[in-house]
This record gives sequence, C-alpha cells and structure tokens, in this order.
Amino acid sequence: MEDPGPVHVHGLGLNPADGSLFIATHTGLFRAARGDQRATRVANRFQDTMGFTVVGPDDFLGSGHPDGRDKLPPFLGLIRSRDAGKRWRPISLLGERDFHVLEAAGKRVYGYGSDFKSREQGFLVSVNGGRSWEERDVPEPLIALALDPSDPKRLMASGERALYLSQDAGRRWRRLEGPAGLVAWSDEVTVVDSDGGVHSAQEPNRRVRPIGSVGGPPAALESEPEGDLYVALHDGTIKRSSDGGRSWSLRSRP
Repeated sequence: MEDPGPVHVHGLGLNPADGSLFIATHTGLFRAARGDQRATRVANRFQDTMGFTVVGPDDFLGSGHPDGRDKLPPFLGLIRSRDAGKRWRPISLLGERDFHVLEAAGKRVYGYGSDFKSREQGFLVSVNGGRSWEERDVPEPLIALALDPSDPKRLMASGERALYLSQDAGRRWRRLEGPAGLVAWSDEVTVVDSDGGVHSAQEPNRRVRPIGSVGGPPAALESEPEGDLYVALHDGTIKRSSDGGRSWSLRSRP
C-alpha cells in the first residue's frame, strides 16, 4: 500500500535534542530534520496523534487513536514517548479520553477532549505529569491553548467565538479582545484566525493587532522558546516565521 503521507495535521513540535520538526497527523507522526523540507514517517507507525506536545529532548506527550495494528482501545488517553516518538506508553485515561488540545510545562498538563462513554468534551488539569486529573469549566469548547512561558498557571485559550485568559490554571476565565483562532505564546502572543490572518500582542491583556497572513486557513500552530513560529496549513505545508508572524517561509512540504 502506498504511504498516504501526513494527512490532516493536528499538532507541531520542535525537538530540543536536535532541532527537528515533528508533525502529528491523522496518519502518523512525521519528522523533518533541521534543514530538510521533506518529513519522514517515524518508526513506520500510523497512530492518529490528535493531541501532541514536546516537553523535553526526545520527550513527547500525546493522545488520540491507536495504530490499527496495536491491540489498544480506541481512545489512548495520555501517552508518552521518551525516544522521539518511536515508542509510546500509556500514562493515564487509556480507553477513557481523547485529547485534541494538549499542552504541558514541567509536571503541569492541560488537556481538552472527549470522554469515551459520554462523548462529552471536557477540560482536565494535572499537576503530577498526567497521573491524576481534575476537571475544570471552560467558557466554551476549546480549539487551542497556550501557556505563558514564564508561568504555566497563566493560560490563553480560544474557542470558536472568542479568546480567553486564565491567571489561575483554568479555575477562572476572562474574555479577551481579538479574534478567535489558533494561539501561541513565546516572547509575544500570536493568534492565527480561521482565514490565516496573523495577529500579535506583547501580552494577552493587550488587544492583538493584525500583522500578516500565513496564506490560508491554519491546521496547527506552535512556537519555540527562541520565538520562531511554525504553522501547518490544511494541505500539509508547514511554514516558519522568524519575525513574529509578519513573514513566512516554507519549512516542510507534504
């Protein structure tokens, strides 16, 4: 069977171990080495990695649905790889949760997704690396989440209608000015709206202002600590910006 390649990008992440770009998709996890514009499949696996975040060198968290060859339940809960995506092991909620939005810093993990039994979506917070969870309310269903790099209790989230800020790890939320969309938080806050318009602010408390475009509707958005931004388009193209989202260049092609 011909390899379908990266179909429907769910998440992006930069591996601090070597600077390679990882692309989590409906058809598996892919890696584009530094300087390479073509991504290759990781470990010949086809796991549907819906939620994805890099937490350290070669250290990834994920969620979603198993490779059809694995004897696992359809919802993977929280899973972890310590070898850059080659092998994964369950941490918690196996068979119970499918996180579509997943972010982490240190021992703090935030996940938003569906419960297997009820099919209802919920926002869960862990302070011990995902071993146990507490459910918290959100103002509307979430499509994106970003953490303040200097304080993981400060969260910026987006639903389909609006942006929100929490100062206390998701216990309380305040609506922000600006368009809904995918969000990233490094030196500045970046929002990419559903049409691909890029908006930026120094702080989420300040109104985000339009500064550019990624050239189409976004599928995933990520920032690295140095401030570079990465966006995936729905055709699998990955673009990179080194100037806060004002201009973009090709990083990886499908």
